[in-house]
Amino acid sequence: WPAKRPPRPAQRQTLTPRGLLRHQCTTMSKLQGKRALVTAGAQGIGLAITRQLLAAGCDVFVHYRSSADAARAVEPEAKQLGRRYAHASADLTETEGCDRLVAEAGKFLGGLDVLINNAGSLVARKGFAEADDAFWAEVMSLNVGSLRRVTRAALPHLAAAAKTGGGASIVNLSSLAGRKGGHAGSLVYSTAKGAILTFTRSLASELGPQGIRVNALAPGLILGTSFHNTHTSKQSADATVAGIPLGRGGSAEDVARAAVYLASEYDGFITGARARLAADPSRR
Repeated sequence: WPAKRPPRPAQRQTLTPRGLLRHQCTTMSKLQGKRALVTAGAQGIGLAITRQLLAAGCDVFVHYRSSADAARAVEPEAKQLGRRYAHASADLTETEGCDRLVAEAGKFLGGLDVLINNAGSLVARKGFAEADDAFWAEVMSLNVGSLRRVTRAALPHLAAAAKTGGGASIVNLSSLAGRKGGHAGSLVYSTAKGAILTFTRSLASELGPQGIRVNALAPGLILGTSFHNTHTSKQSADATVAGIPLGRGGSAEDVARAAVYLASEYDGFITGARARLAADPSRR
C-alpha cells in the first residue's frame, strides 16, 4: 500500500496574498465615492490617511492650519486617481472656524460620509506644577475642543449620509498616552487624549441609533512625524523601540491603514472601539 500522506496543515485564508488582496479590494469598493473630511490632513499621520483614503476611492477634503503647500502637493495624486480633492485652512480652536470648515467641505463634496478627527498636539512639555490654567485650556481646546466642535458641525451631514448610504463613520485619533499616561511633561496632553477615548465610547452609544459608527485609534511611538521629531528625544525613542518585540516603531502608514479600515466599517458592527496601535503586547 502507498504510504499515507501527512495531513496538510490548516491554512488561514485571511493571511494569504489572495486573502489580503480580497480584503483590500473590499475596503476600496466600500469606500468608492464616499466623501471624507480629514482634519490636519496635510502632514504626518493625517497626510498618510488622506492619501490612503484617496487610493481607496474616497473624495477628500483636507483641513490644515498652516501647511498650504503640503495640501496643494496632494492635488496631482488625487487627479491621477480620478478623485475630487480640495483643502482649506481653519483655526479649530474657534467654533466659527470649525463651522466654516465643515460647511465648505460639505458644499464641495455634496455631504460627508466619513470624518477623521486627527488635529491635535502636545504643544509643549510641562510638568504638573508648571502647567497653569492657560496652558491646560490651550491643550484641551486644541485636542478635545476641536474634535468636539468639528464633529458637532459635521453631524447633520453624517446623519443624512447614514440615512441614504447605510451608515457613516467617525474616526478619532487619540494616543497610547491617553491609555497609560505619557512620558514626563505630557500630563495635560495625556489627559486630553484620554478624554478623547471616553468621548468616543460615549458618542458611539449616542449616535449608534442614527447609523453613525464612532471609533478611536491610540497610536504608540510613530516615527518620522513632526510630533515625535519635535517632542521625543532620540534616547527616548530608542528606549521605546528596544522594548518592542517587532524591533521598530510605527509609521504614519501603519496608522492610516487602521483609520481607513475603520472608515470602511460605516455599515459594520464595530463602534465604540478604542484600538491601541502599539507593537508591544505587554503594554495595555
